[in-house]
Parts: sequence; C-alpha cells; structure tokens
Amino acid sequence: MAAPGSSLGPYSIVGSIGAGGMGEVYRARDTRLGRDVAIKIMPAQFAADVERLRRFEQEARAAAALNDPNIMAIYDIGTQSNGAPYIVGELLEGETLRDRLRTGPLPQRKAIEYAAQIARGLAAAHDKRIVHRDLKPENIFITKDGRMKILDFGLAKLIEHGIGDQQTFVPTSGGTSPGVVLGTVGYMSPEQVRGQETDHRSDIFSFGAIFYEMISGKRAFRGETAADTMSAILKDDPPELTETNRAVSPAIERIVRHCLEKNPDERFQSARDIAFNLDALSGISSGSQQAAAAVSLGWSRSRRRMTFAAVGLIGLLVASALAWWGGANSTRSEFPSYKPITFRRGSIGNARFGPDGQTVIYSASWEGAPSDIYTGRTDSLGERPMGFASAELLGISSAGEMAIRTNTINMGGFARRGLLSIVPTAGGAPRPIIENVQDIDWSADGKQMAIVRFAPERDLWRLEFPVGKVLVEGSNWVSTPRISPDGKHIAFYDHGNSGGDDRGAVAVVDMDGKKTVLSENWSSLQGLAWSPKADEVWFTASHGEIHNMYAVTLSGKLRRLASMPADVELQDVRADGKVLLKKQAWHFEIYGGEEGQATERKLDWLDWSLLRAMSKDGKYVLFEEEGEGGGPDYTVYMRPTDGSPAVALGHGLGVAFSPDNRWVLTTTTKSPLQFVLEPTGAGEARTVTHDQIDHIAARFLPDGKRVVFVGRESGHAARVFLLDLDSGASKPITPEGVVGRALSPDGQYIAVLSKGTWMKWPVEGGDPSPIAGLKNDDIVIAWTGDGKQVYVCRPDEVRPRRVYLLDLATGNRTLWKSLGPPDWTGAPGASIPVISADGKHYAYLVNRSLADLYVVSGLK
Repeated sequence: MAAPGSSLGPYSIVGSIGAGGMGEVYRARDTRLGRDVAIKIMPAQFAADVERLRRFEQEARAAAALNDPNIMAIYDIGTQSNGAPYIVGELLEGETLRDRLRTGPLPQRKAIEYAAQIARGLAAAHDKRIVHRDLKPENIFITKDGRMKILDFGLAKLIEHGIGDQQTFVPTSGGTSPGVVLGTVGYMSPEQVRGQETDHRSDIFSFGAIFYEMISGKRAFRGETAADTMSAILKDDPPELTETNRAVSPAIERIVRHCLEKNPDERFQSARDIAFNLDALSGISSGSQQAAAAVSLGWSRSRRRMTFAAVGLIGLLVASALAWWGGANSTRSEFPSYKPITFRRGSIGNARFGPDGQTVIYSASWEGAPSDIYTGRTDSLGERPMGFASAELLGISSAGEMAIRTNTINMGGFARRGLLSIVPTAGGAPRPIIENVQDIDWSADGKQMAIVRFAPERDLWRLEFPVGKVLVEGSNWVSTPRISPDGKHIAFYDHGNSGGDDRGAVAVVDMDGKKTVLSENWSSLQGLAWSPKADEVWFTASHGEIHNMYAVTLSGKLRRLASMPADVELQDVRADGKVLLKKQAWHFEIYGGEEGQATERKLDWLDWSLLRAMSKDGKYVLFEEEGEGGGPDYTVYMRPTDGSPAVALGHGLGVAFSPDNRWVLTTTTKSPLQFVLEPTGAGEARTVTHDQIDHIAARFLPDGKRVVFVGRESGHAARVFLLDLDSGASKPITPEGVVGRALSPDGQYIAVLSKGTWMKWPVEGGDPSPIAGLKNDDIVIAWTGDGKQVYVCRPDEVRPRRVYLLDLATGNRTLWKSLGPPDWTGAPGASIPVISADGKHYAYLVNRSLADLYVVSGLK
C-alpha cells in the first residue's frame, strides 16, 4: 500500500484509484514534467511469484510498444525498494465500459462509434504483433471526451509471422504453454477455452462479444456456472440481436456474427477491416443514405492481398448494405462501386483518365524501385511502364499530350517545383517548356494550360491561365488548379501559408482575377476536380481526421459527397461521372542514430510525425503530429532519443529547443505564424511575437534570450531576422530573398545563400564573406560544434540521403553518413537530418505512403 505523500522515484503519490488482479493503481504527480499520472504497483508478496512478475513486466513491455490514441499510453517502469515493480501510465478521467453498460445498452450510433475506436486500438496492437488475450468491458475505458482506451496488456503475447501465407505463433520467452487457459470467462474465444494456441483472431472474437453486449445490453455467452459459459462459447450462438433490440440493422448483425465465428479462419482476419466496416456504418442509426451507401465500399487500409481477397471483402459489405437498405424500404437502387486498378505495394503520385476514358495514367514507385509513369486500363488488369524515370505526371490533355515534371525540388511540406515538359501519350521524347512549375491543368479543348509556378526571383507563387497571364499571385502557397469545362473559372486550393502546409481553403478565380473562397478552415486539402455537370467542385479534405469526399457549389453550399473508411484523395472525374480515387496510408517514420550504435532507433510516435529539431545535447527530438492523432491544430511533442515515450507540449508546429532544453519554440498554424515558447517541464506557455510576420524556421543564440529566424512579411520575400524573446521585437539582418538557418556555434554567423553564393553573414552586423567549396544548390544543414566545418547535403541525393562534412578552411568535403531506412518501399527519400552539437546523435524523417487506385462509379 502506497500512502499519499510518499514517493516512487520522481512520482509523488496522491491517492488510490483501485486494485485488480495484477496490482494496485494510484494517482500520482510526475514532479519532473509537472503532470498527473497513474501508477500500477505490484504488491510485494506478488513480486516473489515468478509467473506474476513475468506477466506484469510483459504488460509494461507490450503496452509501451504501442503508440495509439485508443490504447492507454505507458510512460515509465520502475522498481520499489522491496523489489516490487511499478508501471507509470497516462491518467484517464471517465469510466470503464463495464460501468457504462450497467445502465443498459448503448445507443446504436454510440455503440458503432465506440466499437470502431476499440477496433482501431486492437489493429495498432496487432500491427506490432501483440495480442491482448483478455479483452472485456472492464479493460476498456471511456474518457470524458468520448475516447476509448484499451487497458491492461497483462496477458498480451507477441507473435511472430512465418513464411508466405502461413503463420507460426510463438510465445515470448516463458510464455504460456498450450493447454493453459488465460482470459476472462464470457469473453474468451473457443481456442482460449480449449487451452489451444491463440493469435490476434482471438481478440476479434472477444471484440465481437463486447460489441454484442454494447448493442443488446446482454452478454453474448452466459451460463449458470463458468463451465456452462465455456460450453456455450464452444457450442452455442448467442441470440439474434434483433431479438434484444428491434432497431438493429442486418449490417451490424453480420459484423457481429462474423466476429463470433467458432472457427478462427472464418472470422474477420484483421481488426483494421472491422474498423473500416464500422466507420462506413457510422451513419446507419440515423438512417443516413450516405452512410448506408458507404457500407458498400468495404475498403481496408491494410489491403495488400491478391485481387480475390479484396473482391471477397467488398462482396461481403455490399451484401450487408443491400440487406439493410432493403429492410429500410429505400427507393434508391444504385450503390457506388469500386474497381481496383493497381495491385502492387508502393506509393502513387498523380493519376488521370486518358482521352479515351478507359486508360488510366499515373506516377508510381513500386516495391522500393525508382518512380515511373504507368498506364493501365479500367477494363483489364495489368500495367505498363512508360519509361519516364523520376518523373511526376501532372496532367493529360484531350489531344493526347501528357505534362510531366522532372528535376523536382521540395519547397517544404507538399510544395514542389520543377521542369515542366510535354510528351505525347503514344510515346516520344519529352519537350521542356517551363521551369519552377508545381501543378498544371489542361483546358477542355487541350490547347491551353493553367499552371501554378514559383517565382524564385520574387519568392512568390503564381496561378496563370493561359501561361503568362497571372490570375493569382502572392507569398502564400497555392496548388491543384482545375479549369471548369466552360473555361470561365479555375478551382484551386489557397493554402494561406508559405511553408507547404496543405491546410487552407477551396477557392475559384475567374478570368478577370476575381477570387472567391468557397469553403475554408480545412486542416488538409488533397485532390480536386469539377463535378460531371460542372455545377460543383468535388474535393477530398480533412478536419483532422481521415480525408472524406465533399462537394461545394460556386455559391458556397457544401455537402458531404461520401464518407470514406480510409484516407482517400480525389484524382480525376470523367464527364460520365466515373471517379478516379487514390486510397493511401501515410506514415512518417523518424529514425535516430547514435555514435557507436550499429542500428538506428525508431522515434516517431503516431501516424504523421514531422521531425523539426534535435536538442543541442542530442537527448531529445522535437516534432509535431499532423495526422489523425495530432488534431486539426497539430500537437507538438518532444521525445527522448533513447526511445522513451513522447511528451505532448502544446499545439502548433515545432521549431527549436532552447540551449538548456527548458523551452521549445513553436509556431501557430494560422498566418501570420507567431512564435510561442512552450515549457518542457513545469511552467506556462507564452506567445512571443504579435506582428504581421510569418515566423518560419529559427535557431537559438547561445544566450538563450534571442533567436535568428527566417520570416516573411506580407508582400515581401523571405529574409533572416534577429528576435529578442523578452521584448518580442525583431529586426532584419539580411536583405529580402537572402535566407538560411545554419547558425555557427558561437552565434556570430549564419550561413545564407545570397545571389547564388553561400556566405557567412554576421548576426550582429558587418560584412559577409563567402564560404569556399559550396555550390549554389548545396544545402547547408548545420555547423559542427568546433565551428570548423559544416554539414552539407545535395538536393538530388535522397535515396540514400548523403551528408558531407565541408572544411571551412580548405573547402574540401568528405562523406559523413548515408542515411535511409532498411526498406525504401513507398518512401521517396530521407529528409535533411537534424544533428546534435557534438555530431554524436542525429535523426531524419522518412515519409512512407502505400497507395492503391480505384475507379468509382455511382457517386452523386
């Protein structure tokens, strides 16, 4: 028993929360980080029990490996003076699912929402080869904000995959032998009851029993004795849900039954598949036609199987949707249908329908190979490479010409520019046209193009139509132009920032340059096209969740076109209504290395970890989460490079660590971007700047009281400023268009590119001097700690990312490291790394995207 006021390491006990079979739980205060936590302590008499101790430690290892919003986070593990271990996790406010079920069944809509969250949490665990084995309402928590959290991985078991389609399930060291029953009666799978070896499908059975109880208010399997309950699990099916709740749709009944199959081979084979099915059903309880139609989708984010597997899943869900739809006496007779076009593992860029309507042309990088442009057909399987290595498709004209981009330069975020070339789709050599182009679209007659290009001499983005006539110009990034069929408007994305962040607004501009915003405040915008009737703009967007399909009229009337159970991006729309859609799964992977270590450590956290900085001592990395886990305003995290759990600091974009690691500098997400100081421990955040400058990248001076930063004033090119953190006052130290962020260790110079030459620019004033040995397209990353060398990389050396050391005295360069993941599949390259002051620690980012193309019919 831990008394209030006592301490366990840096944790001060506040009071008792409860107790379970695996230990007692207390509320405590983390005195280092100033946050409340939950601590589970094993009683001292249990510490001598080898099996209990093994299972307790296994819970810690299993749960700490899981970084998912629907699984309780584990922060730390320690040992008391008496040898009893403890686990430190996030403190949850709310109630268990068991507590909630004591009041009766859940509303159908709420049950589907909760079940989808549980399934996503299970999927995250199963992706890490971890099986829970004791899933029950007592081990599921509902927070006050409605988020489901899976608790207690004390019975979790790691599994290892065998070769090919077979799977061999191997217990961890000292794991439970076959014949030993673990779990909770009433929620066990048949294989658990028999004491047989279990895998992730056992969790799926337990999930089905819980979902049944959430809908019906009654347990799926319950007898007079435990033996009777176990017998029912082995032999009996639970009563039909319609017998307990007449409002239950056949579609839900089918999902539950499919989870509760006695034979594991006949159940759902993936928790992720269940989650996507439930996401598609999210509107059934209200009778929404859109939600019912979405049931026929049947997509899985983890779909990497052969064609017959995908067709089988889609068929199952279509049948479920039709059954429910018929029961609802709907008059609608058509459902959207989804035909896969691609069947390989890798990333996909832009895709367009060919002039004949049956050809699909797209950029892709398969199985880690360099990217190429491929052609496929909507009426047959297979694809053919066109032989344009490292080229990105931009558009296809009605006249049969293809626009491609080569020599692409990443401008930050999603912003790109490169050389625009034209080539016939029938074959031939590319004909270079314009430099610094990001996106294009052809007019309906195939004779003119709208382009988005960057003007480096003025640091501005332009939308032109026809080429040379500027309709939109400014420092804010714009993308994705699509010309209306009548040629009177161009729809595009106005992102409202200069850094390549894909948040922003859907807008149109007419031929006189009058811009109209149709729909704004989206946290992510990807993919846009005119509707078949040209009366709406169709687009895929997100408010911090997965991307769904929307439609907006020129008067600004917005509607949801379809609810998607997976992240999608609209590519093209044909006049007959067929839609080309890309389904993709993004994951941003952070790899951290240390001198003397043979392997690198994964340091990413959720799904969209954007690496920003490393602390001077190399002990921490700074990043923000910009995906589903990060929310619409993103969440900034710091994480120890030893792999300990990440700590959320606040919202916005990460920028830099202070020299003493007590603060991190962040920016807001809306223009003008303002600097905010966030404490890494106890303390309060404060906004530092209140001006009209977009504050982008920064580095602290050694005194920790000032920073140099790259900023952009409205209507002006970017430049370098010096900012006093106490007063919030800043002053420019370079002319417009002269930028850089590598600061010398003594804080006296910053490396900048001025008129094509790299210069050492004095921070406090004075004459700059050239840096010998640098080329105008080199990228200067950072100074070494002794100030005698700089780390340099090349924009075209990304797979792997080669980093060089350049001697400032001689101009000679030597290779420092070649950086990259073990597997390049879906990854275009490695990012520019962040490096500690002594050069002994580093980290870099890999953006991995696995995608598939579909032709969709029936969207209206």
